[in-house]
Amino acid sequence: MAARPQASGGTVTLLDLLARVSEDFQGGLRFIARDESATWHGWADVRARAEAVAGNLAASGVVPGDRIALVYPTGIDFFAALFGTLLAGAVPVPLYPPVRLGRLDEYFRRTARMLELARARLVLADARVQRILGQTIALARPPLGCKTLDQLPKGGAMPGGAAVSVRPDDLALVQYSSGTTVDPKPVALSHRAVIAQIAALNLFWRDTPEHKHSGVSWLPLYHDMGLIGCVFPSLARDATLTLIGPELFIARPAIWLRTLSKYRGTISPAPNFGYALCLSRVSDDEIEGLDLSAWEAALNGAEAAVPATMRAFAARFAPYGFRPEAFTPVYGLSEAALAVTFSDLAGPFVAERFDREALASEGVARVDGEGREITSVGRPLPGYSVRVADENGLTVPEGTIGRVWASGPSLMTGYLDQPEATERALRGGWLDTGDLGFLHRGDLYLTGRAKDVVILRGRNYAPEEIERAVDSVPGVRTGCAVAASFLPEGADGEELVLLVETARGITPEQRAALPRACRDAVLGAVGVPVGELVLLAPGTLPRTSSGKLRRGEALRLHLAGELTAPETVTPLRLAGALARSGLAYARLRLKKKVRAHG
Repeated sequence: MAARPQASGGTVTLLDLLARVSEDFQGGLRFIARDESATWHGWADVRARAEAVAGNLAASGVVPGDRIALVYPTGIDFFAALFGTLLAGAVPVPLYPPVRLGRLDEYFRRTARMLELARARLVLADARVQRILGQTIALARPPLGCKTLDQLPKGGAMPGGAAVSVRPDDLALVQYSSGTTVDPKPVALSHRAVIAQIAALNLFWRDTPEHKHSGVSWLPLYHDMGLIGCVFPSLARDATLTLIGPELFIARPAIWLRTLSKYRGTISPAPNFGYALCLSRVSDDEIEGLDLSAWEAALNGAEAAVPATMRAFAARFAPYGFRPEAFTPVYGLSEAALAVTFSDLAGPFVAERFDREALASEGVARVDGEGREITSVGRPLPGYSVRVADENGLTVPEGTIGRVWASGPSLMTGYLDQPEATERALRGGWLDTGDLGFLHRGDLYLTGRAKDVVILRGRNYAPEEIERAVDSVPGVRTGCAVAASFLPEGADGEELVLLVETARGITPEQRAALPRACRDAVLGAVGVPVGELVLLAPGTLPRTSSGKLRRGEALRLHLAGELTAPETVTPLRLAGALARSGLAYARLRLKKKVRAHG
């Protein structure tokens, strides 16, 4: 059995959480399969698997401090690799597997860039994923290549049986930012930061002998909301976490609700689009006998929490025991190891309407019963602070829109090996989040990303509000529109461009009616004329690994004439991609042999 690294100093590390695991632990991980059967792994089993992987990594030449990329779907192998990497003293870098098969070339380039930025020495992958990663590995060339857990040499104990010393301020995890406006940046999180975030989250759901919380999540494990928000707090509390693959949820969103009902989940987070998907894709037949009465915290984060969506969800599922008070809008980001603010868990969510003209032209929030409705994301977690500042970093009065700055014990060390980007983001213990918002009655309200703001005739508009206006237009693919402003050649001012994906199976008549219907919807909801409207095939708009729209990239590709529909995935195309991947691996092996023989 591999020796476990030990933390030094008084602050616990992620390894201390594993060290506490014993056969007496009652919690663990439950994995839901496509047929909704369940596979259980207690925390003691997770630790034993991780210890075996740690010894095998040491036998592979992995040394403390090495960065190891993990490319896995949701499953036990991800956790064996994750915790095994930590036990070996190395640093896990979770990356997303290829989910958009029609965009494989983009995936190969983007993933290779992530490997290069993280300086990953080894890639661990699921066997099916490994087969298709050849071109990525050929581009990034990690020194120890790409292996499955079964391909690692058997190492037994760590070298010499000695424990590896891990300090609280050592790097624990590289978590990529979402990259909605720019390429993702590698966020360096220390053990101290991650443990602080875990402690802050677990303050919100204390267990008692009479009532023990359990979680249900379909969120990707390579994303902070899924990993830091769900997995680590469950391990720290010896709780049970039930996991659904995100691809299963997208295909059949009712599986999330049925899992919550069956296993009496009390905590389950999702971005707003997850709740919206349940409204549009879950039929009554799929949820017959559903009981959501145990669901106490339906966290809504990672993107704007839409009041209308939450009200509609609460109304639709109230007959099944869902309580509106369960909705909890939250705010956080990778650079803070996740959460910064939380709404009140005990009360209903809060939303206010604010005068559109004042928001757009004056940058101030004035309550107006007919204005734009914005959801409060609550107040800072204990030990955290939020302030709103102008472009010079000076704090602005309550009710004034500015850049949101955050401070707290879980802030990142910085962007990995990027001192200039780190210096721009971190100043005097405060993080410039890049988000815009204002404080109102002590609560934080967000109005958008600074780099996403649509500027027209000197007024600032939130792209989300414009995009949301076309969601209900028949023939539009819900949640698949991008609003941006640009200056056409020869024009005397910026215009609004709206890029809209059409729904699958749209009729020619619906398509012909869409341009005018979309223009009318935007003009009616926001009062802004659309300068250019472009209809796109489903799946065309670029997205981040967590599914957020990349507005800046979408506009860039459109202006360059490169915003094209994804390739149709056929067995022949997939076979071709696997063949090219195999050829890339073969060339790498040949080059390695040539180098070995001089």
